[in-house]
Amino acid sequence: MALGILTQFLRGGRAVPRTGIKILTSKRGPRNYYKGKGCKPTGRHTSKGGYVLMDEKLPRYIVPDLTNCKLLPYVAHDTPEVAKEEKVGS
Repeated sequence: MALGILTQFLRGGRAVPRTGIKILTSKRGPRNYYKGKGCKPTGRHTSKGGYVLMDEKLPRYIVPDLTNCKLLPYVAHDTPEVAKEEKVGS
């Protein structure tokens, strides 16, 4: 036994089979396992099969005011250069 493991190690092989852990799905998990998509719930299920959105569970995004910001959006280096046309005041 030890000689077999040693020879596989010297040849660069693996002594442990490559079966590994399978990906956990709803079929392989427990009976009540629900995998989902990794996002947080935004409400709750009712006893009649409906869904109620809860205001405290909805995401809130805080966006700063960028009206006088001198920064420009990111542009990749490989984009072709375009001549900028100046607007004539009306």
